[in-house]
Amino acid sequence: MDHNILLTKLKDRGVPHCLVKWFHSYLRFWCQTVCIDNQYSDLVYINAGMPQGSPLGLLSFMLLIDDLSVDCLTHKYVDDTTLTEFLPRGSQQTHMQTFLQQLHTWATPNKMKINFMKTKEMIIGPLAKFSPQHLSDSSANSPVIVERVQQFKLLGITISHDMNLQTHIDAIITKASSRLYFLKILKKVRS
Repeated sequence: MDHNILLTKLKDRGVPHCLVKWFHSYLRFWCQTVCIDNQYSDLVYINAGMPQGSPLGLLSFMLLIDDLSVDCLTHKYVDDTTLTEFLPRGSQQTHMQTFLQQLHTWATPNKMKINFMKTKEMIIGPLAKFSPQHLSDSSANSPVIVERVQQFKLLGITISHDMNLQTHIDAIITKASSRLYFLKILKKVRS
């Protein structure tokens, strides 16, 4: 989160100048150092990011991504963004490549990076039967391939192309069984 971009967006939103100045003073003198074997590095002033756990961090990030706009339905939740396209019945052609390019076009001047390792495409419904394809981000210096998947995890929920929740339920059962096992071990240790 670049501080200058954030302050510019505050001004563009019509936030009163006194509040922009106050926010600037809040961000201005954050610095960091590294300690290894009792040796400290020089102080480095930070012109991006937010202090972890800062109450203003989430609000600032929401302001930063508020103007993110592409030509499809967009769902934003903190630092996760989901692009949704509804395909007409019988159509096999998606426009997700165009939407990905639009997202990249927005991200670049906002100094945001798209994590292509986590970026996936999934078709839900009857069209999911078609062969897997890949999207590529042609705007990047090197070709970036976005994999089409049958299922993925979004905000802690495993979503399947057929909207079957069995994979998600199985994951919850596995996690609960593991935790119950450790509780059982702890009980034996305490006895």
